[in-house]
Amino acid sequence: MTAEVLTGARVLLAGGAVAEDRALVIRDGRIEAIVARGDRPAGARVRALDGGLLAPGFIDTQVNGGGGVLFNDDPSVEAIRAIGAAHRRFGTTGFLPTLISDDLAVVERALRAVDAAIAEGVPGVLGIHLEGPLLSPARAGIHDPARLRAAEPEVLASMTARHRGATLVTLAPEVVGCEAIRGLVAAGALVAAGHTNATYAEMKAALAAGVTGVTHLFNAMSPMTSRAPGAVGAILQDPEAYCGLIVDGVHVDPVVLQISLRARPRDRFMLVTDAMSPVGTEMTAFSLGGRRIEVAGDRLTDASGTLAGSMLDMASAVRNAVRLLGLDAPSAIAMASASPAAFLRMDHQRGRIAPGLAADLVWLGDDMTVRDSWIAGQAAGDA
Repeated sequence: MTAEVLTGARVLLAGGAVAEDRALVIRDGRIEAIVARGDRPAGARVRALDGGLLAPGFIDTQVNGGGGVLFNDDPSVEAIRAIGAAHRRFGTTGFLPTLISDDLAVVERALRAVDAAIAEGVPGVLGIHLEGPLLSPARAGIHDPARLRAAEPEVLASMTARHRGATLVTLAPEVVGCEAIRGLVAAGALVAAGHTNATYAEMKAALAAGVTGVTHLFNAMSPMTSRAPGAVGAILQDPEAYCGLIVDGVHVDPVVLQISLRARPRDRFMLVTDAMSPVGTEMTAFSLGGRRIEVAGDRLTDASGTLAGSMLDMASAVRNAVRLLGLDAPSAIAMASASPAAFLRMDHQRGRIAPGLAADLVWLGDDMTVRDSWIAGQAAGDA
């Protein structure tokens, strides 16, 4: 296959260095080489980029919807394709369609749909995120308490019944128990804690049993207080677990996030959107499980004021990490690419710009807005 060369933009290299006067050589959907601007291979097709920064594409592990589509409402290949296309406009080149707690029949439909989407090559789909139904009623948030379940054998079996891509399960450790966590991990699932009222001791035990992260740090989880460290304290103390952060200025105060970033290794934090169907649209309201959710700026709430996901996209999350948290651009981008790739155990395939990795890329302007993206070497305009 003829190589394609991208030139004219700065290149964000693995490790955070920004290289000038480099060209990126892409062949067969992968990064073949990073060469001096004048050393591109003969016969290659050249695309000259007008400045800006070429960075690894963003990976979002929590995408409930977008483009007017909610995965719970339509767990189908067509819906996944529409959600992926909506988020690709904001630099997301890899994502997990996320199912909020629902009936077991809907869970099974969602699993089959993601399996089929990957088989059909729908751009960007890396697996599925099952956020529930194994959650704490005390920390249900916007999840319907009537749809929460215990760790029954049929529920656990359904969560590990598919074979393509990653399966991320968000659960409340105190509801499920360590034996069930170990069973999910043994079956190949990635397990994160979320919507949990776990004590510090329960969370520590869950981490030892195989929980490798938390879905959205601080939100819908037992807080750290002076005499009860809670789930938050256990996670902030742990140097290995990955922490999803919703950096929209609504879900968590930026000062709290700044303090958290100083408490543990930076590469164990990753940006997530928790995006709902209005992202990428002009919608002012939508329905979630029969409840009306209002859109008010960056805030999505039901009639009681409970947050219902977000209006966030990954490009905005990266800009917010710079603006609200004081990070430099390479660090913010790493939290949207390298860290989630490592959490998903896909860092040998994507999440960085390096030879041999997938050519999943985003071209950012100087204002950090998205100018184009590539998935497996194919530009958005050519898809």
